[in-house]
Amino acid sequence: MDMKRSYYEDLRLFDTLPLGLWLVAATVALAAAPFLLGNYVLYVLGYIAINVIVAIGLNVLVGYTGQISLGHAGFFAIGAYATVLLANVGLPILLALPLAALIAAAFGFLLGLPALRLEGPYLAVVTLGFGLAVENIFAKASVFGGATGPAVPGFGVTFLPGFSREQNLYVLIVATAGLSLLAVRNLIRTRVGRAFIAIRDSDVAASCAGVDLTWYKTLAFAVSAFFTGLAGGLFAFHLGQVDPTSFNLMLSILFLAMVVIGGVGSILGPVLGAVAISLLNLKLKGLKMADFEQIPLAGPDIAAFLGRHFMETGMANIQFIVYGTILVLIMLFEPLGLYGLWIRGKRYWRTWPF
Repeated sequence: MDMKRSYYEDLRLFDTLPLGLWLVAATVALAAAPFLLGNYVLYVLGYIAINVIVAIGLNVLVGYTGQISLGHAGFFAIGAYATVLLANVGLPILLALPLAALIAAAFGFLLGLPALRLEGPYLAVVTLGFGLAVENIFAKASVFGGATGPAVPGFGVTFLPGFSREQNLYVLIVATAGLSLLAVRNLIRTRVGRAFIAIRDSDVAASCAGVDLTWYKTLAFAVSAFFTGLAGGLFAFHLGQVDPTSFNLMLSILFLAMVVIGGVGSILGPVLGAVAISLLNLKLKGLKMADFEQIPLAGPDIAAFLGRHFMETGMANIQFIVYGTILVLIMLFEPLGLYGLWIRGKRYWRTWPF
C-alpha cells in the first residue's frame, strides 16, 4: 500500500491525478446513465449502488474497527421499515430516509454495548440473534404489516422533470452512494477513524494510548448501522415492497461476503465486492433483460414478479454455494480480496516490462 509522508496528503480529495481522472470519468458516466440507458440497466445500477452503501458501512465495523456482525440484515430491515412508516404518515421521503437511518444507528449503538465485553464468535452470535429477532418481530407484529409488510408509498421525488420514476429514483440512489463513499473516506482520515483503526490493531494498546473503547466501539456500530439503514430505506422504494422474509441471515452473510471478497480495511475493496456480488447474485438467480421487460412499472408488481421468477428458476440457494466457495478461495489465496488483486495488478504495470 502507498505510504503517506505528510498530513497534507490526507487532506487531498484525490490521492493521485490518474485516480482523480478515473473518478471524474465514472461520475460523468453515472450522471449520463438515466438519459441513455433503459429501466433494466438502471435497476441493476441502483441495486449495485444500494449494496455499495451497505458494504462501505459494514466495512467501517469489520474492516476498520475489527468487529464482526452477522446481523446487518436487521439494520437493513429497520431502515426499510422506518422509512416506509415515516413516509406513510406524511413525512417527505428526503426527510424520512435520514431519520430512518438515525433510528437504525440508535439500534446499532445499543447493539454495540455487548461489543465492549465480547469479541470473535461470541460477538457474532449476539449480532446473529439481533438479526433473527428483528426479522421475526417485523414478520409477526401486525403494526408493521405482518407477513406482507407495510405498503410502500409512491416515489414522488422529482430530480429530472419529465422523466420516469425509475430515472429519478436512480439519481437519488447513486447520489446517496457517492456521498456515502465520500463521507466514509473522510471519516477514516479523522481522529475518529484513526481510533477505529487503533482498536482493530490492538484494543489494549489503543486503550493505553487514550482511546475510549466504550465510546468508539459503540460509535462504530452506530455509524455502520446508519449507512445500512439508509440503504434499507432506498431498497424499499427500489423494490417497491417490504417483505420481512427477505431480511434473513443469508442477507447478512451476503453483506459480509461483499466486504470480505472485496477487501476489508479499504475504500475501494467494498465497492469492488458489492459490484461483483450484486452482478453475480442477479446472474445466478437467472434474471435477464427479457424477463425484466415483462415487469409492469408498479413497485409491488416488480417484487411479485421477481419472487415468482426466482422460485420458478429453482436457483434460490445455489448462489450461496458459490459465495461460500469464493470466500474459501479468497481466504486461502488472496486475503485482501479483489482489492489485493487490484494492488498486485497496479504494481505489475508500474514496473512492466522490467
